[in-house]
Amino acid sequence: MRYRLLALDIDGTTLDPDGEITDGTRKAVGEALRSGLRVVLCTGRRYRSTLPIARSLGLAGPVVVHNGALVKDTTRGRTLEATFLAVEVQAEIRAALRAHGPPLVYVDGWPEEDLLTEPHGSVHPHQADTLDHYGPHCRFVPDLETSPRTDVVMMSVVADALAITALRPHAARALGDRVCAHALQNPKSGAHSLEILASGTGKWPALRRLALAEGIAPHEIAAVGDDRNDVDLVAGAGLGIAMGNAVPEVVAVADLVVSGNDRDGVAEAIETVLRAR
Repeated sequence: MRYRLLALDIDGTTLDPDGEITDGTRKAVGEALRSGLRVVLCTGRRYRSTLPIARSLGLAGPVVVHNGALVKDTTRGRTLEATFLAVEVQAEIRAALRAHGPPLVYVDGWPEEDLLTEPHGSVHPHQADTLDHYGPHCRFVPDLETSPRTDVVMMSVVADALAITALRPHAARALGDRVCAHALQNPKSGAHSLEILASGTGKWPALRRLALAEGIAPHEIAAVGDDRNDVDLVAGAGLGIAMGNAVPEVVAVADLVVSGNDRDGVAEAIETVLRAR
């Protein structure tokens, strides 16, 4: 099978456990580009933190960010596609998440702002750390209820594992299938988050639409990932590749398992894809 597009998750996949791009990964991505293989980053990250990684790897063009809610063009920062949370469901999401303080409301506000929230007060220390990390790109508003936005791509809360585990079924009962939810862990900080996006949002639907617009069929796509938000991506691709450090859900749908991100698993995956070309 000749693959024409390679989709790479970032955290836990393209980056090593220290959050760095190894020489082996950088070299392999360069070889992929020189061979004519299209390489697209598909991540749960926001655009602002994805852009420097794309540039470091020499990737230009679209990136799939916010777990598929946004597709952005790295050359100009333009939004190519967006799946926003409907205004009528936003109040219910805020109510479902408020058990852990004011939720984080992510917006498509590049280059000025990435998220809105209320003054943090008694939020979990992990969420306070997240807000400190966002710095000037976080805007505090007196009351989220009176600051509705039509460009909301995601809402989330950040806490510890026990808190997120308890919150997830509560949010599921309150919101049902009107939304898509991801419970994720930051391997570096140990923080856990519950992310709420519009129903039908995902890395794979966004990538599939992007590929089809460029005349690339699903069976011509290879994809590499490691976490629960990569399940649809790895399952949908013509060649689904799980990292050695992947969660069982990703391994279960993968066609191939490579080494972990501590042993240049992405470079191994790219070598496999290039051999198939």
